[in-house]
Amino acid sequence: MAPTHDHPGEQAAQDPIRLLEIRETPLSVDEIFRAVGDDAAGGTALFVGTVRNHDGGQDVGALGYSCHPSAQDEMRRVAEKVAADFPVRALAAVHRVGELKVGDLAVVVAVSCPHRAEAFAACRKLIDDLKHEVPIWKHQRFSDGTEEWVGAC
Repeated sequence: MAPTHDHPGEQAAQDPIRLLEIRETPLSVDEIFRAVGDDAAGGTALFVGTVRNHDGGQDVGALGYSCHPSAQDEMRRVAEKVAADFPVRALAAVHRVGELKVGDLAVVVAVSCPHRAEAFAACRKLIDDLKHEVPIWKHQRFSDGTEEWVGAC
């Protein structure tokens, strides 16, 4: 991207995608927040998705996430599109797979931009598109013994 010419510090970051991972280990909000730090960013938006204790009127006892082998590539494609459509200084997204407990962090995404409105919009687009386009599936097991698979996040 070319400089904006408003201020030298507003030149676009060389590679705004700082961290993209699917991992089996616990997530850290601090890690993702640090990954999107940028001196030219005036706004940073962060979204944290946690495992809740209910869904659709049923008590969730346990759940697990799994993904297709293409999930990492699809995550990159989504991130690149967000970085191209917004003035992103830095972007990060990490999603858990494996067995999680109520309260665990399932996904953390963050975006920094020159201004807050752009950061909010880009972060919203990032999490919404990850949810709808990246092949990550949730297997919920309810306290009454029933279970369900929920497609893409």
